[in-house]
Amino acid sequence: MKIKEITSQYRRDFNAVYECEHCGYTHTGSGYDDDYFHRTVIPNMTCPKCGKKAPEDYRPLTTKYEAHEVV
Repeated sequence: MKIKEITSQYRRDFNAVYECEHCGYTHTGSGYDDDYFHRTVIPNMTCPKCGKKAPEDYRPLTTKYEAHEVV
């Protein structure tokens, strides 16, 4: 799964539309805007429709705020 669109964000918490790179299935869900979430959690999300995870060449988005920033 990958983030197709972030629909809202408050501090580091966000809601987004996630999209499967394999079958194109989309669903809405929440997330946390830190490096761990973008590099580890999202690529390991399993698509509810086809059951696949992100491909090996997955490129995570960058965070809106740097790790040291307090928001």
